Amino acid sequence: MNKKPTKVFVWPFYTRLIHWLIVLSFVLSFVLSFYEHLLNLHVAFGIVFGLMLLYRIVWGFVGPDYAIFSTFKLSFSALVFYFQEKIQNRYRDIPAGHNPASSWYTIIVLGLGSVIAFSGLLLYGVQEANGYLGFLNHLYYNHADGLTFVHTYVSYILVGWSVVHISGVLVEHFYHKTDMLWTMITGYKIAIGENTTPGKKRGLITWSFLLLSVFVFFVSTDGRNNPFVANRFGTINIKKESPIYYEECGACHKAYPAFMLPSSSWERIRSGLDNHFGDKISPDHNDTDHRITTDEQTVIFKYLTQNSAEHSTREISVKVMKSLDGARGRKSITKIKIWKDIHKDIAPYIYKSDQIKDRSNCFACHKHFEYGVLEDVDIQVPTNLTWTKKKKKTKNTNKSSKI
Repeated sequence: MNKKPTKVFVWPFYTRLIHWLIVLSFVLSFVLSFYEHLLNLHVAFGIVFGLMLLYRIVWGFVGPDYAIFSTFKLSFSALVFYFQEKIQNRYRDIPAGHNPASSWYTIIVLGLGSVIAFSGLLLYGVQEANGYLGFLNHLYYNHADGLTFVHTYVSYILVGWSVVHISGVLVEHFYHKTDMLWTMITGYKIAIGENTTPGKKRGLITWSFLLLSVFVFFVSTDGRNNPFVANRFGTINIKKESPIYYEECGACHKAYPAFMLPSSSWERIRSGLDNHFGDKISPDHNDTDHRITTDEQTVIFKYLTQNSAEHSTREISVKVMKSLDGARGRKSITKIKIWKDIHKDIAPYIYKSDQIKDRSNCFACHKHFEYGVLEDVDIQVPTNLTWTKKKKKTKNTNKSSKI
């Protein structure tokens, strides 16, 4: 590699590639974290971010000159002198490789980034019960809030440090006239030192990590059908688990998964069957769709209370119980705080469309809700919504209940 006048070849292609893949994967994962239905993409880019950090750590020991940790300037005195010199000498000569500030920043990124990636992977297993760590769900689900706090706020801290880093690069480029903006693009730096050489063997490490990242990324975006992302709970078959509940309650509305409400809510619903959201359910009702015998009611509500929210470690069940905070369960899930928080950004008029009809119609937007699947990737609000004048209430086996 020929040395350009006044410039040193500092960052080979592989080093630059690591740098930009870390940046890109973190930024995309961070932005996608604000979109619940894109969780699978958030996780996929987060895994790539974690793999690139691991790659950079390995690179710190086996990489070329200027990239290895032994060349970092991490003493406090060196850091102080670096900033003093920046202030006193605008056009100072700078050495090739990492200066004290960028040395510390690299360590900060690797440290904070590792916490973010690891806590995210744990959270995916503990809270979502997904992937190879899904087995941790029933053991540590009470720690999901703590993991969420760490994962979220350490991410914001890293964003803050990134702003500081970018500001420093801009100062170097425009004030000190070092063309620093182009260094991680061209690989050349206006500095004092010798050109570095990438080495062919290091390329094998690079392409191994790249192929692994591409494989894991596409597998993770699959959403459900492989061990990397599969949910430990799988699907439920209400018709098989409780035929009476499925047939009797399903005569007027689809059967809701029992884990959506606590047993206190199911008990309130049972005690209010004389006015079941406008309908009367009784053993001696003339309308067969509204007649459920006492024995059938006992069987139905035994199934519902035995499989209610407090007996499940599913994410929604845990959040429902925490949302109640010891209070008695409500008859309708749409009255529970966690439901309101999750759906607060949906305009009220959306629920009045012909395709949804009611706030309690979870089946309209959660594609596999009847099987107990509430994966974020399955959220799909109906398109081309229409509204027609409300008609007189009639029997409709597809209407939703107001649980």
